[in-house]
Amino acid sequence: MRLTPLRLLAALCTALPLTVAAQDFPNKPITFIVPFAAGSATDQLGRAIGQGVAEQINQSVVIENKPGASAMIGAQAGARAAPDGYTVLITTNTTHAANEHLYKSLSYDPVKDFSPITLLGKGGQIMVVNPKSSAKTVSEFLALAKESPGKLSFGSGSSSSRIAGELLQQMANVKLLHVPYKSNPLGITDLLGGQIDTMITDTATGLPQVSAGKLRALGFTGSERSPLAPDVPTIAEAGVPGYEMGYWFAAYVPAGTPDDVVAKLHDLLVNATERKAAKQFYQTTGTAPATSTPKELAEFQSAESKKWGDIIKKAGITAE
Repeated sequence: MRLTPLRLLAALCTALPLTVAAQDFPNKPITFIVPFAAGSATDQLGRAIGQGVAEQINQSVVIENKPGASAMIGAQAGARAAPDGYTVLITTNTTHAANEHLYKSLSYDPVKDFSPITLLGKGGQIMVVNPKSSAKTVSEFLALAKESPGKLSFGSGSSSSRIAGELLQQMANVKLLHVPYKSNPLGITDLLGGQIDTMITDTATGLPQVSAGKLRALGFTGSERSPLAPDVPTIAEAGVPGYEMGYWFAAYVPAGTPDDVVAKLHDLLVNATERKAAKQFYQTTGTAPATSTPKELAEFQSAESKKWGDIIKKAGITAE
Protein backbone atom coordinates (compact mmCIF):
# COMPACT_ATOMS: atom_id res chain seq x y z
CA MET A 1 0.00 0.00 0.00
CA ARG A 2 1.32 3.45 -1.00
CA LEU A 3 1.60 5.86 1.91
CA THR A 4 0.16 9.34 1.39
CA PRO A 5 2.15 12.21 2.92
CA LEU A 6 -0.39 12.36 5.77
CA ARG A 7 -0.14 8.63 6.48
CA LEU A 8 3.67 8.77 6.28
CA LEU A 9 3.74 11.60 8.81
CA ALA A 10 1.43 9.67 11.13
CA ALA A 11 3.63 6.57 10.88
CA LEU A 12 6.76 8.57 11.67
CA CYS A 13 5.11 10.21 14.66
CA THR A 14 4.03 6.80 15.98
CA ALA A 15 7.53 5.33 15.69
CA LEU A 16 9.37 8.39 17.00
CA PRO A 17 8.67 7.97 20.73
CA LEU A 18 9.88 4.35 20.64
CA THR A 19 13.07 5.33 18.79
CA VAL A 20 13.80 8.19 21.16
CA ALA A 21 13.06 5.98 24.17
CA ALA A 22 15.53 3.38 22.91
CA GLN A 23 18.21 6.02 22.33
CA ASP A 24 17.78 7.53 25.79
CA PHE A 25 17.54 4.21 27.63
CA PRO A 26 18.07 3.99 30.53
CA ASN A 27 17.20 7.37 32.01
CA LYS A 28 15.63 6.19 35.26
CA PRO A 29 16.11 3.36 37.82
CA ILE A 30 15.78 -0.24 36.64
CA THR A 31 13.98 -2.89 38.70
CA PHE A 32 15.30 -6.45 38.93
CA ILE A 33 12.54 -8.88 39.90
CA VAL A 34 13.97 -11.91 41.73
CA PRO A 35 11.39 -14.74 42.10
CA PHE A 36 13.12 -16.09 45.21
CA ALA A 37 13.61 -14.82 48.76
CA ALA A 38 16.32 -12.46 49.94
CA GLY A 39 19.50 -14.38 50.67
CA SER A 40 18.92 -16.99 47.99
CA ALA A 41 21.59 -17.57 45.34
CA THR A 42 19.48 -15.80 42.71
CA ASP A 43 19.03 -12.84 45.05
CA GLN A 44 22.76 -12.66 45.73
CA LEU A 45 23.57 -12.75 42.03
CA GLY A 46 20.83 -10.24 41.21
CA ARG A 47 22.26 -7.77 43.71
CA ALA A 48 25.80 -8.26 42.42
CA ILE A 49 24.74 -7.80 38.79
CA GLY A 50 22.54 -4.87 39.81
CA GLN A 51 25.50 -3.13 41.40
CA GLY A 52 27.52 -3.64 38.23
CA VAL A 53 24.73 -2.22 36.06
CA ALA A 54 24.20 0.77 38.37
CA GLU A 55 27.89 1.62 38.11
CA GLN A 56 27.55 1.85 34.33
CA ILE A 57 24.35 3.89 34.02
CA ASN A 58 24.57 6.22 37.03
CA GLN A 59 21.07 5.11 37.96
CA SER A 60 19.99 2.85 40.80
CA VAL A 61 18.93 -0.76 40.31
CA VAL A 62 16.13 -1.82 42.65
CA ILE A 63 15.89 -5.48 43.72
CA GLU A 64 12.32 -6.65 44.18
CA ASN A 65 11.99 -10.11 45.75
CA LYS A 66 8.77 -11.92 44.85
CA PRO A 67 9.12 -15.51 46.12
CA GLY A 68 6.48 -18.19 46.26
CA ALA A 69 4.65 -20.84 44.22
CA SER A 70 7.88 -22.32 42.85
CA ALA A 71 8.92 -18.84 41.65
CA MET A 72 5.73 -18.45 39.60
CA ILE A 73 4.67 -15.29 41.48
CA GLY A 74 7.85 -13.47 40.47
CA ALA A 75 7.84 -14.85 36.93
CA GLN A 76 4.26 -13.69 36.43
CA ALA A 77 5.15 -10.22 37.69
CA GLY A 78 8.06 -10.11 35.26
CA ALA A 79 5.89 -11.22 32.36
CA ARG A 80 3.21 -8.61 33.06
CA ALA A 81 5.58 -5.67 33.53
CA ALA A 82 5.70 -2.88 30.96
CA PRO A 83 7.89 -3.95 27.99
CA ASP A 84 10.13 -0.90 28.24
CA GLY A 85 13.33 -2.44 29.62
CA TYR A 86 12.93 -1.00 33.10
CA THR A 87 11.85 -4.32 34.61
CA VAL A 88 14.21 -7.30 34.26
CA LEU A 89 13.55 -10.81 35.59
CA ILE A 90 16.66 -12.38 37.13
CA THR A 91 15.76 -16.05 37.32
CA THR A 92 16.77 -19.68 36.88
CA ASN A 93 15.84 -22.92 35.19
CA THR A 94 13.06 -23.22 37.80
CA THR A 95 10.83 -20.71 35.98
CA HIS A 96 12.11 -21.26 32.44
CA ALA A 97 12.76 -24.99 32.10
CA ALA A 98 11.23 -26.99 34.95
CA ASN A 99 7.93 -25.42 35.99
CA GLU A 100 6.18 -26.10 32.70
CA HIS A 101 6.68 -29.82 33.38
CA LEU A 102 5.79 -29.66 37.08
CA TYR A 103 2.50 -27.79 36.81
CA LYS A 104 -0.52 -28.38 34.61
CA SER A 105 -1.08 -24.67 34.19
CA LEU A 106 1.25 -21.71 34.64
CA SER A 107 0.38 -18.07 35.20
CA TYR A 108 2.96 -17.19 32.55
CA ASP A 109 4.42 -18.68 29.37
CA PRO A 110 8.20 -19.14 29.70
CA VAL A 111 8.68 -18.63 25.96
CA LYS A 112 5.90 -16.39 24.61
CA ASP A 113 5.82 -13.96 27.55
CA PHE A 114 9.54 -13.14 27.58
CA SER A 115 12.42 -11.87 25.49
CA PRO A 116 15.73 -13.49 26.52
CA ILE A 117 18.73 -11.29 27.30
CA THR A 118 21.65 -13.42 28.49
CA LEU A 119 22.77 -16.31 30.65
CA LEU A 120 24.38 -15.16 33.90
CA GLY A 121 25.95 -18.30 35.39
CA LYS A 122 25.86 -22.04 35.97
CA GLY A 123 26.45 -24.03 39.13
CA GLY A 124 26.10 -27.20 41.15
CA GLN A 125 24.32 -28.01 44.40
CA ILE A 126 25.32 -29.54 47.69
CA MET A 127 23.56 -32.19 49.77
CA VAL A 128 23.49 -31.20 53.44
CA VAL A 129 22.19 -32.62 56.72
CA ASN A 130 21.98 -31.42 60.30
CA PRO A 131 25.20 -32.23 62.22
CA LYS A 132 23.08 -34.26 64.65
CA SER A 133 22.20 -36.68 61.84
CA SER A 134 23.80 -40.10 62.19
CA ALA A 135 24.51 -40.05 58.43
CA LYS A 136 28.04 -38.91 57.71
CA THR A 137 28.06 -39.96 54.04
CA VAL A 138 25.61 -40.19 51.16
CA SER A 139 25.69 -43.98 51.41
CA GLU A 140 24.85 -43.87 55.11
CA PHE A 141 21.93 -41.51 54.49
CA LEU A 142 20.58 -43.74 51.72
CA ALA A 143 20.89 -46.77 54.00
CA LEU A 144 18.77 -44.98 56.62
CA ALA A 145 16.23 -44.08 53.94
CA LYS A 146 15.95 -47.71 52.83
CA GLU A 147 15.38 -48.83 56.42
CA SER A 148 12.39 -46.47 56.78
CA PRO A 149 10.83 -45.76 53.37
CA GLY A 150 9.04 -42.39 53.24
CA LYS A 151 10.04 -41.44 56.78
CA LEU A 152 13.10 -39.26 56.06
CA SER A 153 12.30 -35.89 54.49
CA PHE A 154 14.00 -33.58 52.04
CA GLY A 155 13.22 -29.90 51.62
CA SER A 156 13.35 -27.83 48.45
CA GLY A 157 12.86 -24.15 47.73
CA SER A 158 13.32 -24.28 43.97
CA SER A 159 12.73 -26.70 41.14
CA SER A 160 16.48 -27.29 40.90
CA SER A 161 16.52 -28.33 44.53
CA ARG A 162 13.41 -30.47 44.21
CA ILE A 163 14.43 -32.29 41.05
CA ALA A 164 17.87 -32.97 42.52
CA GLY A 165 16.11 -34.76 45.38
CA GLU A 166 13.70 -36.56 43.08
CA LEU A 167 16.56 -37.74 40.87
CA LEU A 168 18.41 -39.01 43.94
CA GLN A 169 15.40 -41.07 44.96
CA GLN A 170 15.02 -42.45 41.46
CA MET A 171 18.67 -43.40 40.97
CA ALA A 172 19.23 -44.68 44.52
CA ASN A 173 15.88 -46.49 44.70
CA VAL A 174 14.80 -44.83 47.96
CA LYS A 175 11.61 -43.08 49.08
CA LEU A 176 11.81 -39.69 50.81
CA LEU A 177 9.10 -37.28 51.92
CA HIS A 178 9.21 -34.01 49.95
CA VAL A 179 8.66 -30.76 51.90
CA PRO A 180 8.34 -27.67 49.67
CA TYR A 181 9.44 -24.15 50.65
CA LYS A 182 9.12 -20.72 49.03
CA SER A 183 12.90 -20.47 48.81
CA ASN A 184 15.97 -22.50 49.75
CA PRO A 185 17.00 -20.30 52.72
CA LEU A 186 13.64 -21.05 54.36
CA GLY A 187 14.27 -24.77 53.96
CA ILE A 188 17.75 -24.38 55.42
CA THR A 189 16.21 -22.73 58.48
CA ASP A 190 14.06 -25.81 59.10
CA LEU A 191 17.00 -28.12 58.45
CA LEU A 192 19.00 -26.22 61.07
CA GLY A 193 16.08 -26.66 63.45
CA GLY A 194 15.75 -30.37 62.78
CA GLN A 195 12.31 -30.18 61.11
CA ILE A 196 13.56 -31.89 57.92
CA ASP A 197 16.33 -34.41 57.33
CA THR A 198 18.22 -33.16 54.28
CA MET A 199 18.35 -30.66 51.45
CA ILE A 200 20.12 -30.48 48.14
CA THR A 201 20.62 -26.75 47.76
CA ASP A 202 22.69 -24.28 45.77
CA THR A 203 26.22 -23.84 47.08
CA ALA A 204 25.64 -20.11 47.71
CA THR A 205 23.00 -21.02 50.30
CA GLY A 206 24.45 -24.24 51.70
CA LEU A 207 28.22 -23.81 51.85
CA PRO A 208 28.27 -20.89 54.33
CA GLN A 209 26.32 -23.06 56.78
CA VAL A 210 28.77 -25.90 56.24
CA SER A 211 31.77 -23.62 56.74
CA ALA A 212 30.22 -22.33 59.96
CA GLY A 213 29.79 -25.89 61.22
CA LYS A 214 26.00 -25.58 61.33
CA LEU A 215 25.41 -28.19 58.61
CA ARG A 216 27.26 -31.27 57.36
CA ALA A 217 27.95 -31.66 53.65
CA LEU A 218 27.47 -35.15 52.24
CA GLY A 219 27.87 -34.70 48.50
CA PHE A 220 28.09 -32.35 45.52
CA THR A 221 25.78 -32.69 42.51
CA GLY A 222 28.30 -31.77 39.80
CA SER A 223 30.35 -34.15 37.69
CA GLU A 224 33.46 -32.93 39.53
CA ARG A 225 34.04 -31.76 43.10
CA SER A 226 33.46 -28.11 43.86
CA PRO A 227 36.70 -26.09 44.14
CA LEU A 228 35.16 -24.45 47.20
CA ALA A 229 34.62 -27.80 48.92
CA PRO A 230 37.27 -30.16 47.55
CA ASP A 231 36.85 -32.56 50.48
CA VAL A 232 33.17 -33.13 49.67
CA PRO A 233 32.77 -36.01 47.19
CA THR A 234 30.38 -35.85 44.28
CA ILE A 235 27.16 -37.75 44.88
CA ALA A 236 28.19 -39.97 41.98
CA GLU A 237 31.40 -41.05 43.69
CA ALA A 238 29.72 -41.16 47.10
CA GLY A 239 27.31 -43.93 46.24
CA VAL A 240 25.06 -43.02 43.29
CA PRO A 241 27.04 -43.65 40.07
CA GLY A 242 26.04 -41.41 37.17
CA TYR A 243 24.27 -38.83 39.33
CA GLU A 244 24.63 -35.22 38.13
CA MET A 245 22.39 -32.17 38.50
CA GLY A 246 23.07 -28.44 38.11
CA TYR A 247 21.27 -25.12 37.71
CA TRP A 248 21.62 -21.91 35.74
CA PHE A 249 20.82 -18.21 36.02
CA ALA A 250 19.55 -15.94 33.24
CA ALA A 251 17.93 -12.57 32.58
CA TYR A 252 14.70 -11.87 30.69
CA VAL A 253 12.43 -8.91 29.90
CA PRO A 254 8.74 -8.94 28.98
CA ALA A 255 7.94 -9.90 25.39
CA GLY A 256 7.58 -6.86 23.17
CA THR A 257 10.54 -4.99 24.66
CA PRO A 258 12.21 -3.09 21.77
CA ASP A 259 15.21 -4.88 20.27
CA ASP A 260 17.44 -1.81 20.80
CA VAL A 261 16.60 -1.82 24.51
CA VAL A 262 17.25 -5.57 24.78
CA ALA A 263 20.63 -5.04 23.10
CA LYS A 264 21.56 -2.27 25.55
CA LEU A 265 20.49 -4.38 28.53
CA HIS A 266 22.49 -7.30 27.16
CA ASP A 267 25.67 -5.22 27.05
CA LEU A 268 25.05 -3.79 30.52
CA LEU A 269 24.43 -7.22 32.08
CA VAL A 270 27.35 -8.94 30.35
CA ASN A 271 29.69 -6.13 31.41
CA ALA A 272 28.32 -6.40 34.96
CA THR A 273 29.38 -10.06 35.17
CA GLU A 274 32.99 -8.91 34.88
CA ARG A 275 32.82 -6.28 37.59
CA LYS A 276 33.96 -6.67 41.20
CA ALA A 277 30.64 -7.54 42.85
CA ALA A 278 29.77 -10.28 40.37
CA LYS A 279 33.28 -11.72 40.38
CA GLN A 280 33.10 -11.99 44.15
CA PHE A 281 29.77 -13.82 43.88
CA TYR A 282 31.17 -16.32 41.38
CA GLN A 283 34.33 -16.91 43.38
CA THR A 284 32.63 -17.34 46.75
CA THR A 285 29.71 -19.50 45.60
CA GLY A 286 31.40 -21.80 43.12
CA THR A 287 29.13 -20.55 40.34
CA ALA A 288 30.74 -20.47 36.91
CA PRO A 289 30.21 -17.21 35.03
CA ALA A 290 28.33 -17.77 31.76
CA THR A 291 26.90 -15.27 29.29
CA SER A 292 25.22 -15.58 25.91
CA THR A 293 23.46 -13.72 23.13
CA PRO A 294 19.66 -13.53 23.34
CA LYS A 295 19.40 -16.10 20.54
CA GLU A 296 21.80 -18.46 22.29
CA LEU A 297 19.80 -18.19 25.52
CA ALA A 298 16.58 -19.00 23.66
CA GLU A 299 18.18 -22.10 22.14
CA PHE A 300 19.74 -23.11 25.46
CA GLN A 301 16.41 -22.68 27.26
CA SER A 302 14.66 -24.88 24.70
CA ALA A 303 17.23 -27.66 25.13
CA GLU A 304 17.12 -27.36 28.93
CA SER A 305 13.32 -27.54 28.96
CA LYS A 306 13.47 -30.86 27.11
CA LYS A 307 16.21 -32.15 29.43
CA TRP A 308 14.31 -31.19 32.60
CA GLY A 309 11.09 -32.57 31.16
CA ASP A 310 12.77 -35.92 30.56
CA ILE A 311 14.17 -36.02 34.12
CA ILE A 312 10.79 -35.14 35.63
CA LYS A 313 9.02 -37.77 33.52
CA LYS A 314 11.53 -40.49 34.44
CA ALA A 315 11.23 -39.53 38.11
CA GLY A 316 7.49 -40.26 37.84
CA ILE A 317 6.48 -36.78 39.01
CA THR A 318 2.87 -35.98 38.14
CA ALA A 319 2.18 -32.39 37.19
CA GLU A 320 0.27 -30.58 39.95
